[in-house]
Amino acid sequence: MLDLLAFSVFVTDMEPDIANTLNNASDNMLAVKNITKLYGDFPANQNIDLHIKTGEIHALLGENGAGKSTFVKMLYGSLQPSSGEIFWKGEPVNITSPSHARKLGIGMVFQHFSLFEALSVSENIALSLSTDISLNDVTQKATELSNKYGLPLNPEALIGDLSVGERQRVEIVRCLMQNPELIILDEPTSVLTPQEAESLFETLDILKSEGRSILFISHRFDEVRRLCDRATILRFGEVSGACDPKQETSASIARMIVGSEVSLISKKAPQMSEAVLLKISNLSQPAATPFAIPLSNISIDIHAGEIIGIAGVAGNGQSEFFDAISGEVLSKLSTEVQIRDENVGLMTINERRKLGASFVPEERLGHGAVSEFKLSDNMLLARHKSDDVAFQRLGKIGMIWRDMIEKATKRVCDVMDVRKADVDPLAGSLSDGNLQKFIIGRELDRQPSVLVINQPTWGVDAGAASHIRQSIVDLARSGSAVLIISQDLDEVFELSDRIAVMFDGSLSQSLDASKTNREEIGLLMAGVDGNEGKHAA
Repeated sequence: MLDLLAFSVFVTDMEPDIANTLNNASDNMLAVKNITKLYGDFPANQNIDLHIKTGEIHALLGENGAGKSTFVKMLYGSLQPSSGEIFWKGEPVNITSPSHARKLGIGMVFQHFSLFEALSVSENIALSLSTDISLNDVTQKATELSNKYGLPLNPEALIGDLSVGERQRVEIVRCLMQNPELIILDEPTSVLTPQEAESLFETLDILKSEGRSILFISHRFDEVRRLCDRATILRFGEVSGACDPKQETSASIARMIVGSEVSLISKKAPQMSEAVLLKISNLSQPAATPFAIPLSNISIDIHAGEIIGIAGVAGNGQSEFFDAISGEVLSKLSTEVQIRDENVGLMTINERRKLGASFVPEERLGHGAVSEFKLSDNMLLARHKSDDVAFQRLGKIGMIWRDMIEKATKRVCDVMDVRKADVDPLAGSLSDGNLQKFIIGRELDRQPSVLVINQPTWGVDAGAASHIRQSIVDLARSGSAVLIISQDLDEVFELSDRIAVMFDGSLSQSLDASKTNREEIGLLMAGVDGNEGKHAA
């Protein structure tokens, strides 16, 4: 393990080697030298040197806002560097567009899929290829690739009928149809069960054995250590170091990324009371759209002082469940959802918030925040209808209201370490992780008695994730009831006192988190009961 002093020496000592390696093109699939990207005077990336060898899996690591997304967009041609050079197989190139990148042999699978749900697998793949390829040829080739790389697909299936894991296979096969020599993967396991993730790792090992290179972005250090040959670390837009992940621990990698120790979650035993603050009783709802999931007889109680985690692969009804609890979709019966003994199934989201509930949706922009609004205006939108009466009365005096909102915004940004280029920037200008910190901090600042969060730390770096998770635990241990919905099993186990699994719109019985394991929960996520061979209703 490297301590910070040794790490600094390590980084300094390797700088001449970086320069030498960049000039030794025989081993490199891709290399960049002094790449800089400026937005005005702000350097999103600055003087980055990096090389990716032929036939290696290379990790790109860093906190939210460290510059990872900006960097890979330049490699894929979505952005142009302000200065610096990119070398492809030893030759300097100017990658002008994603289509140019694909022609060179660079493919990318984004964290957020870009698939048309009403089209088939083959049709979605065909859209990214040359127009002179017939759909039959696409179907045949996609079938061959899916069989070769262990990515089973039905080319005739509609995307809207597929699980998230299956959709990711479509994205990977679509990328492989272009025969890339370098594949960029952005958080590829964030929506997979443990079993699906292991299957993906086997596929990546095959690709590596063929001499293809992979640039792998992930916040999950265990999988980085299992997969990657080398790692480059970005901090504040610059390369801060590199390492062999297999020689590190998850804790030492986190320390390299953050620049300091990452605090472990302090999770005291729950002091549950008999009071049920959130009660779901036989909640059922039809599918609102052809691609939505109907909910079927969901029942669960969350007591004061406890955290319940809902695990599951995305697309099994979690979003519909969240909407029903929050009041964005009303129930058929008022009794299907109770908050603090009040029947709220027919109440709006603001009425539920007035009872002391807070909600953090999965989608940050457009749902959790308005992209074109400042942070303070987003604070105002969240509070102007639902906070206490005294706060509302003060709001009638415009200057007092604005002062309170601005102070609350600053307080949240300070407490959650929201990194921004302006005092009160537009929400859309923040990185995904920093916007998530703001939205969660905005709700935690209310000290709610009931908190429901969909994907608490999706896309958030290790340091910020630790801060968010500790804040959630602290809220619960202060007497609030917390329900988290997460695709990250590590997060579910780290936070939860009890765990239930959502599959195909149904919820399993909750299990004591200390008495179950990833394999048991993973099977439930796949719709299999390890004891009876079917899903537990």
